[in-house]
Amino acid sequence: MEKYEEQLQLACEKFKKVLEGQLKRVEMMKAQGDFVDYAALPCIRIGVCGGDGIGPTITAQARRVLEYILADLKAAGKVEFVNIDGLTIENRIAHMQAIPDDVLAELKSCHIILKGPTTTPQKGDGMPNIESANVAMRKALDLFANIRPVKVPEQGINWTIFRENTEGGYAVGSQGFNVTEDLAVDFTITTKQGSDRIARLAYDYARKNNLGRVSLVTKANVIKTTDGNFLEDCHKVAALYPEITTDEWYADIMTAKLVDEKRRKDFKVLLLPNLYGDIISDEAAEFQGGVGTAGCANIGKKYAMFEAIHGSAPRMVREGRAQYADPCSMLRACVMLLSHIGLQDRADKLERALDICSFEEKKYVITGRDNGATCDEFGDYVMNTLQNL
Repeated sequence: MEKYEEQLQLACEKFKKVLEGQLKRVEMMKAQGDFVDYAALPCIRIGVCGGDGIGPTITAQARRVLEYILADLKAAGKVEFVNIDGLTIENRIAHMQAIPDDVLAELKSCHIILKGPTTTPQKGDGMPNIESANVAMRKALDLFANIRPVKVPEQGINWTIFRENTEGGYAVGSQGFNVTEDLAVDFTITTKQGSDRIARLAYDYARKNNLGRVSLVTKANVIKTTDGNFLEDCHKVAALYPEITTDEWYADIMTAKLVDEKRRKDFKVLLLPNLYGDIISDEAAEFQGGVGTAGCANIGKKYAMFEAIHGSAPRMVREGRAQYADPCSMLRACVMLLSHIGLQDRADKLERALDICSFEEKKYVITGRDNGATCDEFGDYVMNTLQNL
């Protein structure tokens, strides 16, 4: 091992820096206050980030519909929309930052963020190794809960997925390192504070919505320390909700059981660490019509961000098809946005309009190509449907 002594020393130093950063984060979590009371704010600032790829196209439709629903509050000065540019891959590469400092300052000036998809460089694509803007935003704004609803009434599917958003395999995804040319290391992070707060949010949701089951999804049989601690901490929270049934599933078998027509109807709330939550929520979205139909909320105590769960689809832009992109994911995110700021009646109305447009009437169908409706046409369809409700 002597020939590796220098590499081991460098690896230990880097690992120490990773741990120091995470310990600081633990102390920050311990010092956090309560959630924002949106009803007490004189004006709710909604920052709108188009992102890149098809992001600006679908985000523009989401904003148009949202401004229509909130027209009275906007006119009264109780809601303000703020344009936030700079989350394009070109600008992030120019600054060599996942989120440039000036853009982050703009984000932090808002209470709510409506965000389009952003491109994340990967090895071999010729772009610099810049961290995912999503991951960076979740960490910078401490958006610890990713909430993804999936609903297919005719199949008995009504799932809400609570994915821990700031830890797990994504927490320090850009801080792994090559110890030698033969050995590479990445990290998985779990804290008691992080597990506790996502579990409390999930169980509170189950209680408030009269859902009787929370399913914990891990690989604690193999990843015994981090997944094991997550599972243990979730069970401690579960004990505070005796009326709710808690069951456990391994991530791999859960992917199979979601396909099981008999068993999948039993699931209500799924609670998962970061990586499994990302994978399983994408699988779950396919039952609803694909990731293009599903939105998500990213909730923290001070900030909240709402977005599509799919990527920026640069290929659609290269092929000249961006105008045919499906805005439903962003529109579903707007439903969650309205609910989060306490406007449940408006959230219910938008959700009903989307159900009519996507599942019932289907006068305009998005295909992603010129044999289907454009993004603008579908946005008009939703707004016309809203007028008739």
